[in-house]
Amino acid sequence: MASRRNVRYSRLSNEEEDGYDSFHDDNEGLKGRRHDPRFDYSPRAFDKVPWKSIALALFLLFLGVFLLFLSFFILTGHMGGEPSQAYGLLALGVLTFLPGFYETRIAYYSWRGANGYRFASIPAY
Repeated sequence: MASRRNVRYSRLSNEEEDGYDSFHDDNEGLKGRRHDPRFDYSPRAFDKVPWKSIALALFLLFLGVFLLFLSFFILTGHMGGEPSQAYGLLALGVLTFLPGFYETRIAYYSWRGANGYRFASIPAY
């Protein structure tokens, strides 16, 4: 690809002075762009606790533990049932336990204030 190093670029004339590229001095001392509130950084927004997601994570965690215990009891013979039922419950228990444990762990470490963990890491429903 050929390079065009000899091309001189110039700024286009700006007929509209109220756009985002209009130059003016803000109170913050920034020159160039207007303040856009959509891009404000507010740490309080990241600390909002997603209660529904945490409740769902706890439900999945306890359901997974319950299903894993049922499959264990069926496989060891302490409950009646066939091994195929136990393997099905084992698979369902693993599929519900893992995401429940993962989200509950993130919520716990966020609550404790551990570095690298925030409630913003948990999807809000």
